[in-house]
Amino acid sequence: MANRNWDDPLDFKEEGIVLDYKTAGVDIDAGNKFVKDLKSKVPNLGGFGGMFEVPTGYEEPVLVSGTDGVGTKIDIAQAANDYTTIGIDLVAMCVNDIITCGAKPLYFLDYISTQKLDDKIPDIMTGIIKGCEIAGMDLLGGETAEHPQYQMKIDLAGFCTGIVEKKKVIDGRYIRPTDKVIGLESSGIHSNGYSIVNYLARRLKLNYCNHPELLTPTTIYAPVVKELLDEFDDIYGMAHITGGGIPENLPRCLPEGLRVDVDWNSWRVPEIFLEIQRQGNIDELEMRRVFNLGIGYCIIVPDNIKYYVMDLIREFGINCSEIGEVYAD
Repeated sequence: MANRNWDDPLDFKEEGIVLDYKTAGVDIDAGNKFVKDLKSKVPNLGGFGGMFEVPTGYEEPVLVSGTDGVGTKIDIAQAANDYTTIGIDLVAMCVNDIITCGAKPLYFLDYISTQKLDDKIPDIMTGIIKGCEIAGMDLLGGETAEHPQYQMKIDLAGFCTGIVEKKKVIDGRYIRPTDKVIGLESSGIHSNGYSIVNYLARRLKLNYCNHPELLTPTTIYAPVVKELLDEFDDIYGMAHITGGGIPENLPRCLPEGLRVDVDWNSWRVPEIFLEIQRQGNIDELEMRRVFNLGIGYCIIVPDNIKYYVMDLIREFGINCSEIGEVYAD
């Protein structure tokens, strides 16, 4: 087809075509209905901009923000045509990051890009709303963009903000040799390593509908972390175990000159990771730096309170183990 210019006439008028946004692939009426339905579930949604009143009682409040997505886990949701939990993953990936410095979650914003506004969008939003409720923060607003020519059918991104008193920021400065690392169990793969999962699933020609464990939502650790921070003054470091696994994420909360020796036999690795390793003939070191292997969050505490900390964690129905110790490098 030859290139044309804007001033070259088209045949729409002669053919009786009246171009509108819906014909081009964007349904304004469907978008308005979606927003109206959403506001019935989340009445505090903003207009052009969401507003949030900063909580009182802080001497030197510090705002903490983070943004993330769900990676190629969205491909599993598409293949299984099940979007009911992926919104929880989106919230979890964002909020689990900001709470590592001791922040209390305040509010969340989402961005959804889709080829078409259809039934999957309300399912995703239901998950986002549920995730915000679990994390104890408001859904303040977001953007749902209809991109009819978009090569990906859908993509998600999230953003959240929390608050912490400046003198209570957890940045690892008090971590010392002999401190212990408590590992909190994950619910499964969470939202990292799915490029390998997708690769294997295609090779094995899996029926995704028969494998709901691939869509188990990421654990939101905000409630248990809040209780730990209220109960103990000696939470010295925390790490969200995402892409890079324990080897790359745990050192991020350590001060220079310290390291952690991880006892990789101190917890039971869930079967799903063992199956992925077997099917893919994946090296153990590669597994450790791609997947969480059953540990989704780590907390560093002094030795004298480790049992009290673990007891409280278990009260939330989360299994945990002492998985390592801090040493001088």
